[in-house]
Amino acid sequence: MSKYYSGTVAQLESIVAKAVSQKRFEHILRVRDYAIVLSKKYNVNSDQAEVAALVHDYAKDRSDSDFLKAIDAKHLDPDLKNWNNAIWHGVVGAEMIHDELGITDSEILDAVRQHTTGSDNMSLLSQILFMADYLEMGRHFPGVEEARALTDNNLQSGVKYQITHTLAYLASQSLPIHPLSLTTYNYWVKHA
Repeated sequence: MSKYYSGTVAQLESIVAKAVSQKRFEHILRVRDYAIVLSKKYNVNSDQAEVAALVHDYAKDRSDSDFLKAIDAKHLDPDLKNWNNAIWHGVVGAEMIHDELGITDSEILDAVRQHTTGSDNMSLLSQILFMADYLEMGRHFPGVEEARALTDNNLQSGVKYQITHTLAYLASQSLPIHPLSLTTYNYWVKHA
């Protein structure tokens, strides 16, 4: 396929499809489609964006015990144990993608790690995956069209929109906010 995965797109799709639910796989395909569109618009390698999108939720349907074992085995930050799948499937999932799928491209792995919390040092690929996951065409929430228009006009404005609205939602629901999401917000509110 490309230098990003040793097999073909069809082979990667098949492996991912077996690892997740049908509903999750359909989401992944929509994220892939959106990521390719954004990658072409913002001059990012579309093969790289496609692979990142196809694997971003590869670990989403794993058990908590799988993640907890991986955190120990990979000597990841022990604080990760205080979180859950919403954080694990990106941060810990990147390790599983590396080990199980043989994907070694650091930008792809970072994009997967950052696709839920964001980061203050997101590459263009990370920004594209962050936004494609948020805006894929199956998403229907108040403001989604505004977010799509902003992202289409300026990728960084889209990132700022997403992190601002995500934190507002989490706070309104009295849900915990990962420290990296706060770091992302503090950076992007000033730089986008």
